[in-house]
Formats: sequence, structure tokens, C-alpha cells
Amino acid sequence: MNVKLNINDILSKSILTPGRGLLNEYSHSLNPYAGCVFGCSYCYVRQLPVSLFRDEEWGTWVDIKTNAAELLRKELIKAKRKGPVTIFMSSATDPYQPIEAKTMLTRSLLEVMLEEQPDFLFVQTRSPLVTRDLELFQQFGNKIRVSMTIETDKEEVRKAFAPTSPPIPARMNALREITEAGILTQATISPLLPCSREFPKKLKNLASRVTLDDFWMGDGSGGKRTEKLGISRIFDQLGMEKWYNPTAHKVVLNMLKDEFGDETEVLVSQKGFGPGA
Repeated sequence: MNVKLNINDILSKSILTPGRGLLNEYSHSLNPYAGCVFGCSYCYVRQLPVSLFRDEEWGTWVDIKTNAAELLRKELIKAKRKGPVTIFMSSATDPYQPIEAKTMLTRSLLEVMLEEQPDFLFVQTRSPLVTRDLELFQQFGNKIRVSMTIETDKEEVRKAFAPTSPPIPARMNALREITEAGILTQATISPLLPCSREFPKKLKNLASRVTLDDFWMGDGSGGKRTEKLGISRIFDQLGMEKWYNPTAHKVVLNMLKDEFGDETEVLVSQKGFGPGA
């Protein structure tokens, strides 16, 4: 499916947003872009004003905040005067979506943060492009964690829910590379999609820890946002409707714990996204 993308350069009025909701443990969230070309069918941002009040389909547009680095430098200095600064990048976009390979905007933000270091930085992505910035991540020491979204181990499931997102094997390889580089990492099963019994084994030794989340815990509305998106229809089409319920994660959680034992920490929902090592 070829979709014409609308890419715009914009000047943002601010770049650091106070942490709130499920990210209330962070002082700020940081989004280099508005919009996301991965356009995942279940993305809760589809139900937020940034998407609802825009006359374009989510996944078909991206705004590049061209002055983000300049703003970040000023706002970081100001924020650090007020107390500890912990940053979640990103809450409403993917900082390593394809356009980043050209703009290097996220990289410029990392460079600013190395000069004015926050107390902790959490990087959330589903893109293998993240490995490009390995040497920058290493300079943060234990003040950073890189989290890779891996919702399932089944490519046919990934293609049904998020056809323009990066393939699962590429994400796993990227996460392994970052972990082997000595950086704190996380495999984030969020939201949990239908997977195989081998999923925990495939995740073993890929990351420093694993976090499991689902629509009911993780969409910020107890599953109501997801319900409005009509995601249940995709489960029905796949013949996997039993997976669309708030208890399915418990089965996978037990599978993960059985596979990992005490070797790898397994966290659930909000606890797995907080700041700190």
C-alpha cells in the first residue's frame, strides 16, 4: 500500500512537555516530531487531539520540529534549575521513524542532552535505526535506557496490526546489538499482540529487562481509546479473538517468568516505563 506522506518543517513553541498520566514519574516527555509514519492501527495517539483535530489520516503526516535542539538547550537549562530532570523520548511519536535518517533531529537532541545531561533519559522506539546512535548512548552511562517495542514474535500478526512498522526480526537484532554494547535496555511487549509459545525464548538475553503491557493497562483510558479504534475487528479477522481480553497478558507473563527465572527482570505496565536504572 503506497500512501503519499505529507512531511512539513515547523517551528515549535516548546519541546519539553511536563510528565503526566502514565508518564507522571517523569519530569518531562520529549517528542522530536509530531505524527508518525509507522501508523500502527492500535496507537492511542490516534485518539488524542494532535490526531483527532487534523484533517489527515494518522500515519500519513509528520511535522519536523526543526528548532527542537535550540529549544531543548534553553528548556533543559531552565528545568535543571528547578530540580531533577527525567525525560521520556517519545510519548506520541517514534524518535527513530524513517525521516530521522535524513534529518538526524533526534541525534541532535541527544547531543544537546550530553552537554546538559538530564538525570535520566528513557528512549522508546520500534525502529532498528536506533543502533546508529550507539556511541552517544554509551556516553550517558547508567543515565539512559533504550527500549525496543516488540509486541509479538509473529510477522503475520505484526503485518495485520502495523504493516508499515519495522519487521520483528530486525528489531530483535537491533536490541541485541544495543545490549551487547553495554547499554541498559528493555524489550517492551506493548501492546501485547497474539504470539507463540516460543516468544519468551526468543526474547531471552536480548535486553536487560522485559516489560509487558496491554490495551487495558496501557492506553491511558482502561481500554476505551482502543475500543473506539475498532481493534477487536483485526483480532476477529485473524481468528484470534480470545487474545482481545484483559486477562490474556497473565498467560504470557507466566510464560516469561518461567523462561527467565531470576536472570531477567519482568515488569508490568507503568512500572516498566519509569525513570531510573
